[in-house]
Amino acid sequence: MTRNFRTTTALAAALLITTAGASAAQNLTMSSWVPSTHFLHTDFFAPFAAQIAEVTEGRVTVTILPAPLGNPAQHWELARTGVADITWGNFTYEPERFVSLWFAEFPNAGTDAEAQSVALWRTYQAHLADLPVFDGVEMLAVGLFGGGQLHHGATQMLTPADIAGQKFRMGGPIQERLLTELGAVPVAAPATRAYEMLESGVIDGSLHTMESVVNFRLEDALTHHTIFPEGLYDAAFFVVMNSARWDSIAPADQAAIEAIAGETLSATWGRQFDAQNPAATEALAAAGHTIAQASPELIGAVDTIYDAMVADWIVAATEAGVPDPATVLGYYVETYAALTAR
Repeated sequence: MTRNFRTTTALAAALLITTAGASAAQNLTMSSWVPSTHFLHTDFFAPFAAQIAEVTEGRVTVTILPAPLGNPAQHWELARTGVADITWGNFTYEPERFVSLWFAEFPNAGTDAEAQSVALWRTYQAHLADLPVFDGVEMLAVGLFGGGQLHHGATQMLTPADIAGQKFRMGGPIQERLLTELGAVPVAAPATRAYEMLESGVIDGSLHTMESVVNFRLEDALTHHTIFPEGLYDAAFFVVMNSARWDSIAPADQAAIEAIAGETLSATWGRQFDAQNPAATEALAAAGHTIAQASPELIGAVDTIYDAMVADWIVAATEAGVPDPATVLGYYVETYAALTAR
């Protein structure tokens, strides 16, 4: 990795004398796969990069690359192998690797993204951080997005009968199972491809948060929105740094970064979505979109699928090395409930 020396040779020598064992000033590269106009770039990643420089007094800086170094599903591996120093992505873009976190994407995970994200961080720290699957990276934050909903381009989806046979874009195994068991046809693709697939007729609808409909500029293609009060599904995200690069940072600067990362950064992630989702809902309603609550029949059908998902996940997570999956899920649910009760 390239190091960025911002001092003169004489000053660098002085620093080496006065800070024995400390790492030299360094620049970290970050690969991100959303455009620079997306709110996650402007309101989350860019400010976090600026904070790192501030709290380390310029000894550690972050350059967000102008283009991603791979597709979204490759970003964990890009960080783990050191191709990029920092990356972010969705855990279940690699579903077999991250079976331990499937529970966070189940239906009814909640619609308070800040509370969700903090609950997931605490669950990760308490029950999952020591699993071998997380080796090779330093976890900087985790996050959820406040409940994904169901969106269609032509008509309202209120009952299981409405959904049957309709083709929906989805992004992971939880969404795939939901759609399949509701009688829909799941089509796997990242959110960044939704517009072209809708325009070409490959799909009839797509699964997104409300903000994603606006931020991925899908409002002309998705005009009917079905709302599940506790979310139809969710998506679990990570922000990670390559472990070797983390270890190369001086302990004092590691401590400074830790103070603005972890639970603090996870909460910040959630707050972004808590601001974006209601604003998007208001904008879509003002544009004349149809926004309706899912029928009790549809919610009941999803609840039945959820119960089966939990039972199957406990078996799969146990096989993946999670010591007590039921306790992990219970800890998340209880933590989220306590946070939202405040």
